[in-house]
Amino acid sequence: MRKTILAVTGAAGAVALSFGALNAQGGPPQLPGALDASRVEAGTYATDASHSLVGWRVNHFGFNDYFGIFGDVAGTLEIDPADITSAKVDVTIPVASVTTASAGLTDHLLRAAGEGAAAPDFFGPDPAAARFVSTSVHQTGDNTAHIMGDLTLNGVTKPVTVQAEFVGAGANPFTQALTVGFEGHTTITRSEWGLGGFTPLVGDEVELNITIAFEKQ
Repeated sequence: MRKTILAVTGAAGAVALSFGALNAQGGPPQLPGALDASRVEAGTYATDASHSLVGWRVNHFGFNDYFGIFGDVAGTLEIDPADITSAKVDVTIPVASVTTASAGLTDHLLRAAGEGAAAPDFFGPDPAAARFVSTSVHQTGDNTAHIMGDLTLNGVTKPVTVQAEFVGAGANPFTQALTVGFEGHTTITRSEWGLGGFTPLVGDEVELNITIAFEKQ
């Protein structure tokens, strides 16, 4: 017990010394990214796929909402900070890698059609990736914009509008790549993309929450 107390005390002391050293140097280091549009350079960017994802939220039986994610979002951004309306986005979302907190639900989302059924309940076992291609951008504020584009999902293409917000820009401390980050939000009606299984018991409206980082090429 005495050794445990001494170990904890020693660890706490080390942490205190570390913070003391940082303060002596002017405080903790600043975050690499900052909400500063002047840091954004014109050019072509590619997603940092390991740090870009799309979250989805749907109501379950009227009791509560359930969440899932699509990771490894890949694609490009062309941007000129002097003319945001000229920006172009083209991203691909790997539907087959859908992730949920329930192995059973993930399996159901990717399950083949049952005997006698014309189509799977949801995505099926080998779904094509979804793709969003922007068609126009309308700036709505200093750090916000509406991105209009076409979403192709489950073989169906329909227009959607993403409410986008600039989060920050700066150099990635590990790769030194100039990085810009955005968040986006939109709502789709899944049955319009042929994914209406179990509606209305499972909500037809699906909220999509996007968080994405792009690295300058």
